[in-house]
Amino acid sequence: MSPIVEPVAWTPTSNPWAIAAAVMTATFMVVLDSSVANVALPHIAGNLSASTDEATWVLTSYLVSNAIMLPATNWITRRIGRKRLLIFSIVLFTGASMLCGAAVSMPMLIIARIVQGVGGGGMQPIAQSILLESFPRGQHGKAMAVYGAGIVVAPVIGPTLGGWITDSYTWRWIFYINLPVGILAIFLAAAFIEDPPYIRAKVRESIDVAGLALMALWLGSLQLVLDKGQEADWFGATWIRFAAAISVSAFVAFVVRELGCRQPIVQLRILLNRNFVTGALIAGIYGFILYSSTALLPLLLQTLLGYSALQSGLSVSPRGLGSILSMLAAGMLANRIDARYLLTFGFLLLGASTFMLGHVNLEISMLTVALPNFFNGFAGGFIFVPLTTLAMSRLPRHEVGNAAGIYNLVRNIGGSVGIASATTLLVRQAQVHQNFLGASLSASATGGALSGLQASLYNSGASNYDAHQKALGAVYAQLQQQASLLSYVDSFHLLGFLGLVCIPFVALFSVVKSAR
Repeated sequence: MSPIVEPVAWTPTSNPWAIAAAVMTATFMVVLDSSVANVALPHIAGNLSASTDEATWVLTSYLVSNAIMLPATNWITRRIGRKRLLIFSIVLFTGASMLCGAAVSMPMLIIARIVQGVGGGGMQPIAQSILLESFPRGQHGKAMAVYGAGIVVAPVIGPTLGGWITDSYTWRWIFYINLPVGILAIFLAAAFIEDPPYIRAKVRESIDVAGLALMALWLGSLQLVLDKGQEADWFGATWIRFAAAISVSAFVAFVVRELGCRQPIVQLRILLNRNFVTGALIAGIYGFILYSSTALLPLLLQTLLGYSALQSGLSVSPRGLGSILSMLAAGMLANRIDARYLLTFGFLLLGASTFMLGHVNLEISMLTVALPNFFNGFAGGFIFVPLTTLAMSRLPRHEVGNAAGIYNLVRNIGGSVGIASATTLLVRQAQVHQNFLGASLSASATGGALSGLQASLYNSGASNYDAHQKALGAVYAQLQQQASLLSYVDSFHLLGFLGLVCIPFVALFSVVKSAR
């Protein structure tokens, strides 16, 4: 294959590490905010007099607007410039955060979250493209280690931080804390970020209104289906079937439109690049695994083991420590070891550590959860850094912005599909295991325990009838608890298998050797 030819030889005037600090301050704030609100939903619902179902729109509204903004970022950058868009996005996100904290009703909070999602959606691809363009190609591994530290670690510590803030203060402070961080991010971006020549010489393009509308329609309806599918019994609900049909139709029309448009809002022809499409596919599967396991484990700890939100967050926090250490290690090894070997090691460790979580029971200690979580997080650095580097390795610099938007969108969609699938699997498999366990129970197996429990309740003052009913209820509760535990075991085994499935895809990558 012919060597990559860059259209413009350009290096930023600021130190690349100062640029990294500027973009990652904003990106870490955005990614953290996408998960920090999860544990505060019951408090938000109670304070604003809303139901739990209504409160989930606080998450859904943010994800929908965020997903629509991701692939559109490069097109907006070409029109107004990357630095200007980054500063505008930070201002919009910070201002919307203040409105979220000051919300007096659920509709006001949802509207503010939509605006917040628009502001936050553009920051991830902007940060990724700025880092890849600011660092020499030979240091892309280090650049992606910095980027990965924010993208991977923030969702892990988000629930812990959110639980602590909500318990210690009020849920409003999970939004108010963005104000000082946002001000710092604006200052750093204004001081160190600059646009490369090909962006400064931007061409005024016509607005691809049809492409933008179709993209918003298919992404918005898809996110609604994924977020609300389990609650509505999936395709058993008419509106879910209708929304799914709209999403598929709009997606097909969007692809046809963008391939035939002279100035599309998303350059889909980049998917002809083998390295990039392979990387995006693996990123989607990795997003599925990462977001699913991050959502499942706190649920297991809180619903079955009785952990508080803070305790469950502390149990999961070793994953963040493992991610930080592996990001540093992967960044240093990126130029010394073939990235495909690092990626293979990462997925082997991810699969093994996730299978370790599949051996949980109701008597485990916190260490039993923390250790596989550490290894799970440690695998993240050896996946994220080489995966992003390989995916972007054969792209010219002027295509990196477009590629970053698509890449992040695929990873986020993978995460949304993963959370929806994990939630559905938990409910359905719990029912299956309950049927099997119930069929396996016999009078001889439960009779002694039931009689002993009934006698204990009777001696405590309950009537014969009440003691019998309470004893039956206690046995049934144990049956449900064990069935739920087995459904979590099934989910972790599936995620571990998916981690190993990614390994054969690594062979599809080709490595570009470039000067440092």
